[in-house]
Amino acid sequence: MVEQKFDVEQFNTIIQNRRSIYPYQFVKGKKIADEVIWQILENANRAPTHKLTEPWRFKVFSGDGLQHFADVQTEIYTKFAGDKFKEKKLKNLREYPLMSSHVIVIGMKRATSVNIPEIEEIIAAACAIENIYLSVSAYHLGGYLSTGGITYLPEAKSYFNFDENDKIIGIFYLGCVDAIANPLSGRQPVKEKVEWITK
Repeated sequence: MVEQKFDVEQFNTIIQNRRSIYPYQFVKGKKIADEVIWQILENANRAPTHKLTEPWRFKVFSGDGLQHFADVQTEIYTKFAGDKFKEKKLKNLREYPLMSSHVIVIGMKRATSVNIPEIEEIIAAACAIENIYLSVSAYHLGGYLSTGGITYLPEAKSYFNFDENDKIIGIFYLGCVDAIANPLSGRQPVKEKVEWITK
């Protein structure tokens, strides 16, 4: 019998209590230690990756960099959102970074040395994001992944040194919280989504 090295119940609890906490719910002015962010990113770096392409890329903004990021993303959105432009979204893009301790632009760097489907690189980056989410929960921090705003605007890539074949996957806002007030979002029973074949 394999020795159990980890607290499985605690692990299950972390997963089951993962949730999005929005920047306006963060404790104003309270910062996360950079070494905690580095550990969270190290956890993200352990995501599964086909042929070890490790496609995830992280652009981290903190300190004065938060104002810089707010300025950059409002500029991109104003220039390129077109018919999808919304004043409320622009307001959030301007204010959310300044409510946060750190902001991470998460990208997928397309592998050129091996021939694998793009979807596998996207899945790998998404797994890294889930590792970030679970780490944030374990540290009792607040985290929110935004995929709106500038995320899918092709013109945004060059602002963050991504190439044409790369993708921005999302913007992750992190901050400190006093209490987790958001209720857990509902899920339909897993049994309704499983077909279990035994023969």
